[in-house]
Amino acid sequence: MPGCSRPGSGSRRWSGYGVRGSTPFSRCRSGGRPVEKALSKRFKPLGARMVALALMIPLRTDMYVPVMMEIAIAVATTAPTHGYDVLLLTGEEGPDAVRRVTGSGLADAMILMDVELQDERLPLLRQTDQPSVLIGLPADTAGLTCVDLDLSATGALCVEHLAELGHRDVAVIGEAPAVYERHTGFAERTLDGLRTRARGSGVRVLHRPCGGGYDAMALTLARIFDERPATTGFVVQNESAVEPLLALLRQQGRAVPEDVSVVAICPDQVAVQASVRLTSVAVPAPEMGRHAVEHLVAKLDGRGSDEVVLIAPELTVRASSGPAPAAS
Repeated sequence: MPGCSRPGSGSRRWSGYGVRGSTPFSRCRSGGRPVEKALSKRFKPLGARMVALALMIPLRTDMYVPVMMEIAIAVATTAPTHGYDVLLLTGEEGPDAVRRVTGSGLADAMILMDVELQDERLPLLRQTDQPSVLIGLPADTAGLTCVDLDLSATGALCVEHLAELGHRDVAVIGEAPAVYERHTGFAERTLDGLRTRARGSGVRVLHRPCGGGYDAMALTLARIFDERPATTGFVVQNESAVEPLLALLRQQGRAVPEDVSVVAICPDQVAVQASVRLTSVAVPAPEMGRHAVEHLVAKLDGRGSDEVVLIAPELTVRASSGPAPAAS
């Protein structure tokens, strides 16, 4: 934990915060990063004491933190209703974080996020008797309990909607390149589902990762129209790119949805607060957090078994999608 040494660990420090219902704990010191400061408003640092559930969120600069926080808050508010406390670990320690939890006695069970297809933490989870739940899907789910939005179906639903509106050239604006370099499950599965449905629908798909911010989006959009000038549909799986994309399309004189349609995979709050209300598939972050806790509690009580729980996607049509423009 920032600023707090664990007994018997020498100078080793934990990136962790603890919650127990609504009981506040005194802070050890403020985190140096803005993310840690935001976390500390909800999760108070935990001293040397027992907690029941460890929530592992490797907070990276290329992740959309508000969604991660929604899941974390759902875990933190659901666990006390079952009589459990929560330890939040935010470091990017990979397998070492699992070893710390299993070897420390600080937690009885684990919830892991930011799951990669070939996640290095999985062999340790399969070897330990300590119950765990993943929020996300690796390539091999054998011997694991996983909860996630059905992202393959999500990608398929997005391109199907655009295909039904007559769009035949669709660009996918994805997460930052590092997300794909890590083969993060949520991004890879969405893209796989989208491409598979596109092939069966006669839709050409161009995928381009995109960093956050206006400049990155400007470069990505220019590249898309250079490669596929006939693009009339966009699927966006990158919350930070939504508003820059809409602004750039306006600047180019491309009206939404008259000239181009945009479908996003994002929280409802992002979709309805955008400058054009977005047709979207919602990320059910609170539901994912609650399901993870409930399945973990069932395993702790001896009632649970290894299973994969996929939440069906729901697409809400708003103002950003419409019929493809007639070919000139």
